[in-house]
Amino acid sequence: MATDRFQPSGIGHFNVFDLEKSLSPNAKPVSYTRRDFYKITLIRGKHTFHYADRSIETNGSTLMFFNPQVPYSFVQGSGECSGSFLIFKEEFLLNSIHESPSNLPVFSIDGHPNFELTREQDNYISQVFEQIITEIDSTYHYKYEVIKSKVSDIIHYALKLQPTRIRATKLDASTRITIIFKEALERQFPVESTNYCITEKTPSDFAERLSIHVNSLNRAVKKTTGKTTTQLITERIVSEAHILLRLTDWSISEIAYSLGFDEPAHFTTFFKKQTATTPTSIRQAV
Repeated sequence: MATDRFQPSGIGHFNVFDLEKSLSPNAKPVSYTRRDFYKITLIRGKHTFHYADRSIETNGSTLMFFNPQVPYSFVQGSGECSGSFLIFKEEFLLNSIHESPSNLPVFSIDGHPNFELTREQDNYISQVFEQIITEIDSTYHYKYEVIKSKVSDIIHYALKLQPTRIRATKLDASTRITIIFKEALERQFPVESTNYCITEKTPSDFAERLSIHVNSLNRAVKKTTGKTTTQLITERIVSEAHILLRLTDWSISEIAYSLGFDEPAHFTTFFKKQTATTPTSIRQAV
């Protein structure tokens, strides 16, 4: 498969790759910015994915979904590694699913992105990927409309594997406020450069951004999640801190500044209070 088949802008970038060929020693690097692209991977074998602050072990055939807002990395195992993956920008599917992919449970920031597949399930998903590959190499004028349908098929197939998590409900005001708050919180992440610094760290910061009173925000979040706004903000910063300490070679000072702390000592105090350990201990354990 070619690795340069992005369609013109306006349609919403999309591409599909053979996993084994992409990981071969002589393969041309797959060039795309993870921050911008959703990713769906069918992978076989025993491997490890670091997804946010979790490590996910795959064994056998696994279907995985990646949200560009969630940091992840891949550690290839020593055995089999075959399958396919596709990447697309948010606008690619908007007309097909009529909402942001990040609102779907399979791409949810706090969801479970991996699905172990039976042989029958693997055969079905493999066939859909093959159909996408055939279509993208065709000259059919409306091929991307066909591909959108195939990608939607994969997503809905996975959603059916976890039916208890996809039932739609009418959202009350508190739930809507909480969703908007969580989206605003997540929009600051992932931190991918030492030149970047998160700017919203308090309930007041987010209330101002969302143009609501801070008391209204706090009540809505507490009612919906059982946690305070401050707790959720703190948990997300701690989660990002763990990721940066484990997966980057940035200094602790650089991590502190990127997470909005004026002094590294303030970051260390904050981190130790929340985790009962120090950033240095986490870094040394890697």
